[in-house]
Amino acid sequence: MAEPNDAQLADAPLADAQLADAELAAFVRAVREDPGLPARAVGAAELRRAQRLRAEARPPGPEVAHVEDLTVGPAAVGARLYRPSAAVRPLVVFLHGGMWTIGDLESHDRACRRLALGTGAAVLAVDYRRAPEHPWPAAVDDCVDVVRWAVAGGGRDTGDAGPTVVMGDSAGGNLAALACLRLRDEGGPLPAAQILLYPNTDLTLSRPSTRSKATGWGLTADDVAWGAEQWVPDPSRRAAPEVSPLHAVDLGGLPPAVVITAEHDPLRDEGDAYAARLAAADVRVGHRCEAGMVHGFLTLDTLSPAAAAAGERAFADVADLLGQMN
Repeated sequence: MAEPNDAQLADAPLADAQLADAELAAFVRAVREDPGLPARAVGAAELRRAQRLRAEARPPGPEVAHVEDLTVGPAAVGARLYRPSAAVRPLVVFLHGGMWTIGDLESHDRACRRLALGTGAAVLAVDYRRAPEHPWPAAVDDCVDVVRWAVAGGGRDTGDAGPTVVMGDSAGGNLAALACLRLRDEGGPLPAAQILLYPNTDLTLSRPSTRSKATGWGLTADDVAWGAEQWVPDPSRRAAPEVSPLHAVDLGGLPPAVVITAEHDPLRDEGDAYAARLAAADVRVGHRCEAGMVHGFLTLDTLSPAAAAAGERAFADVADLLGQMN
């Protein structure tokens, strides 16, 4: 008998073995039983309100030595700095996910605290402008501004003088990749590395996993499509390399990368393909697809021990990279 394909699994009764732990299976089962309204029926304002309530209900993140809200860079972009101790250390510029429309400093506060403690690095979370109020390229402009400032020595203003890397999850991974591409094309300076967690790299949403994992695993392909429509209203622009890094003709000369995807994620194939393209361009890449995992595992640590462990593995990857630079 032939094995079921991904599309059949998405609609089939859920087997716990398909997911990394029983807690994640229970989460996915609950989503399938009550998926709620799609993002396009809810809208950005209500999605943000619901996310804010979820963030408030989540256990607070671990204590770190110093947390400060500030503005950085020539464009005075809002940011939040997390320092795990008073020592001078490397800097991670972190770009949050959220379909370019939701997500903020609060939604990823717990993740950034864990990141700072898990890597020993300072973390600078960027409060970039979001769609639909600020469509492309506003978010890219903000992120490039902050990364350029940090790499050129801005970290000294926060007390951090080690190497600077850029990291993002989901839409933040897209922005991190785009920032590296733009800085390369402008002649730098470039961050020392890029860490991309389940990134959007192809806003045409034409990869097989956007169909095989379209529904039933948490994030839906239609919600991603809605976010892309808010951020890049002109569909003819969504295949441009300035929007979809997977469509860049040349990926050579980019910083070393870590690309981590999730098995049960509509964005899986575009993330995997980007890692392969980077490697083919002679960019040093560490790539892992987290088996049995869903999109957004970085912020699911209080729900699933397996999601928490996947996040810790990502932090270890960052720490290893930074250790090689010192």
